[in-house]
Amino acid sequence: MYAPRPEAAPGVLRYGYRPLDPARSKDAEVPAGPLLLRAALNLLVAWPAALYAPVLVYYLMSLFGIPAPSSEAPATLLVVVLQLGAVILAIRFFGRMGRWPEVWRRWVAPLLARAVTHEQPAEAQTPAPAPVTDPWYGLRHGGAPQAAAALDAAAVGDVDYVRIQRAWEGVLGEPARLPEFLAEVAARGAAACAHPSEARDLPGRGAGHDLLTRQVRLGTAQDVVKNPPAHRAAGFALDPALLATSLLAVGPAGTGKTARLARPVAEALCLQALAGTACAVVIGAAEANLGPDSWYDVVIAPGDPVTAYGLDLYGAAREVDEAAARLADALLPDELAPRAESARIALQQTVGPFHAAYGRYPGVRELRELLGGSEDGAERWAVLAETLRKAGRYAEHEPDLHHRERQRGRADDPGALLADRLALLDRPAFAGQFAAGEGARPAFAMRALDHPLRVRVKLPEQSHPEAARILARLVVGQFLQATAVRTDRSLFAGLVVDDASAAVDAPIVRGLQRLRGANAGAVLLLRTLVDLPEALRAPLFGAVGCRMAFPGIAPWDGRLFSEAWGTHLVQEKAVTHAPDTSGGFLRKLGRAGRKALSGTTAQTESITTRDVERHRWSPSDLAHALPTGHAVISLTTVAGEQVPPVLVDLRS
Repeated sequence: MYAPRPEAAPGVLRYGYRPLDPARSKDAEVPAGPLLLRAALNLLVAWPAALYAPVLVYYLMSLFGIPAPSSEAPATLLVVVLQLGAVILAIRFFGRMGRWPEVWRRWVAPLLARAVTHEQPAEAQTPAPAPVTDPWYGLRHGGAPQAAAALDAAAVGDVDYVRIQRAWEGVLGEPARLPEFLAEVAARGAAACAHPSEARDLPGRGAGHDLLTRQVRLGTAQDVVKNPPAHRAAGFALDPALLATSLLAVGPAGTGKTARLARPVAEALCLQALAGTACAVVIGAAEANLGPDSWYDVVIAPGDPVTAYGLDLYGAAREVDEAAARLADALLPDELAPRAESARIALQQTVGPFHAAYGRYPGVRELRELLGGSEDGAERWAVLAETLRKAGRYAEHEPDLHHRERQRGRADDPGALLADRLALLDRPAFAGQFAAGEGARPAFAMRALDHPLRVRVKLPEQSHPEAARILARLVVGQFLQATAVRTDRSLFAGLVVDDASAAVDAPIVRGLQRLRGANAGAVLLLRTLVDLPEALRAPLFGAVGCRMAFPGIAPWDGRLFSEAWGTHLVQEKAVTHAPDTSGGFLRKLGRAGRKALSGTTAQTESITTRDVERHRWSPSDLAHALPTGHAVISLTTVAGEQVPPVLVDLRS
């Protein structure tokens, strides 16, 4: 915690960061060979110029009739000043052309510093001790010195430190909690105010995390001209201020999206949840490398018979119609979008009366029977109507019941379509995982995001691919609903979707735009933008603030990145060659002899330099020029500060 963390541009790892001197960064752009040769040549010219500067002064004095100094008439102060001025002017003029200050900064000054250090005695070379910083200064001088003393004697990790500091901030906001805080620290030491799981770290954590700044290191920005000067050769990191604008990453399989982006971000969110500053929802295939189950508090694995938790299909809705509409959007694939509105109405007309009659939402099988046109469905509707009469709410839902009665059995009944889609979730492998009532497994509801939870959703992409697509859309939609209605937004809510091709639809794109104001963000990974409907590609690019391209993306995918990143001015040099026809007879005769001897025609060369607009990264560069293990990423903070595309080495 004592390492320097200076302010830096968004995306720069602040831990141990040393801001570069702008002058030195410009120096590094000049190669050493040409710079030293230029300095030496100017030194050779400046030496005689400085020696003969007094002669020039005497010449000027003679022009104005001023007697030159001699043994009878010594030099006056004016003459001395003029001579010194001429020498200084010559040195300054040639020193600027030879870039002597740069040579001094890059070579002479460091060499002298090493020589002085080498000549000093060992006692003088001992560095001064670093200033001692009290990690518990706020506690020690804020009314809890006994707690600070107890923590001084404990082994405190980075998660412990951030968690206890956050708890202390809560005490400052509510002083009545001070006795409870003191008792907790006295009893448990560094384990005080622990996460409900009692975990104080993640087993096998690998990525570089700085929990004090909430940054996770992904790699190193390359020292290339295309990168902004502030990012060159610096560590590259993400934090909640960037993730809150959401991130879209596109790249083929095997380019490192999961291992070098999704897993480190998921790991960072889980660590921040243990520290009490975030909650995490991580979605991906059961086989995806998104961390072991021990990283998470809730693991939802539909199709796994030993999973302890199910999923609440209506999770984060505030009202019945909203829950039914989100479920209908998740059930219908993109190709059935024209029937989405009628499907929402049909589901609302079914779920609303059921909830009014029984005080709960229907399970998958119950909902399927009500929406289908079978005889069992008719009997369930009759029982539902009778239950509503007994509850005194039949008149309230009578129009919905009559409308569903008229629609049932018709060829264009959206209920039959919904029943067919629900059949994908009503499988023996999913028994009890989406049910409601007695005998069902504990179901996770997305409304619990007010707490520092770590949730992992394992999609059965191998055994039930279409059901996995439905669940992906449903969980992402519930996350967006839950973050929008949270009353306590002090926790950052992070969503990581390993393969978002099935999870993105029009409502999802609209919901992403509202995450910035809800202290929440999403990281969406795609193999290619072709997996999405064409109508969603440009809106999705506009909805996210951070965009990341991995090597090997298709040129049509690179075109969207290139257009989103825009253009900038670059200097373009055009070289033109033309036959040399200048000079008189002798020069032309010489050129004729040269052509006869060498076979080449003498030419003149003209160079034209102009500023032109070019793409920061062209589609061809993104598709073919990105090195393996690298990525190009642009950033936007919640405050609106933008960082142009940065080439990052994800392996370092």
